[in-house]
Amino acid sequence: MARNRKVTVSTDVHGHTAGWAETDLATAAPPEPDPTAAAFFDVDNTMMQGASIYWFARGLAARNYFTTGDLARFAWQQLRFRLLATEHAGDMSQAKEAALAFIEGWRVDDVERLTEEIFDELMAPRIWGGTRRLAQRHLAAGERVWLVSAAPVEIGRVIATRLGLTGAIGTVAEIVDGAYTGRLVGDLMHGPAKAEAITQLAAVEGLDLSRCTAYSDSANDLPMLSTVGRAVAVNPDGTLLRQARQLGWEVRDFRTGRRAVKIAVPSTAAAGLLAGAVTAGLALHRRRRGG
Repeated sequence: MARNRKVTVSTDVHGHTAGWAETDLATAAPPEPDPTAAAFFDVDNTMMQGASIYWFARGLAARNYFTTGDLARFAWQQLRFRLLATEHAGDMSQAKEAALAFIEGWRVDDVERLTEEIFDELMAPRIWGGTRRLAQRHLAAGERVWLVSAAPVEIGRVIATRLGLTGAIGTVAEIVDGAYTGRLVGDLMHGPAKAEAITQLAAVEGLDLSRCTAYSDSANDLPMLSTVGRAVAVNPDGTLLRQARQLGWEVRDFRTGRRAVKIAVPSTAAAGLLAGAVTAGLALHRRRRGG
């Protein structure tokens, strides 16, 4: 605890100095960083309204990579990625194959540049203020904070940097000579893969998962939430809300009913865009330009 001294001067009714007193003031020192504690935040509907890959696709559409009509059609085709059987191996295999088409041949620096631009335009206004404050509390307590998302890690990394967070865990694509090869390193960062990823990160970074916190909106992230010592349901879906109440987990909801309805369609569709809209849109863009 650091200390400083304050001199208090008093005056009489005529404005003459009557005397002074010296007192010690305790000033709070910054908290000692806890190298074993960290926080993990899901991105879609937890840190951000809707899905990051959806807004990325919207930004690409605005830049004429494909039309908004294409975007709507691709999104509709991919709804079942989230709604019907997201945990089934066949669906995840198809999503992985589609993700390969999205990244193949693209330069990493181009994706990062576009993500920075699109974050500032479309994503930043949709960051949940309440969730961001939760992340800032962990940082203020000397803890590290990671985003964990099924989106390409390059997108997650840009969001983390813009928000002043430690880093991001996401779907990793193979890169050769600065370009994506069209192959993924491992699987999509979804469901149990998130729990495995933070467990591996904990081993590398010396984290004690029992001292860590995880935040998510989706029951798909129950494996991640169950891996840490403290789980928080943020803007939870119905299944996660029931589980949180049953297990005694904290619940934070930054939505209003009206607002939740307004974002429901784009956010649900967005989860599938990694496997659909962006993929088909970029392919269409290449065909139109003869590339």
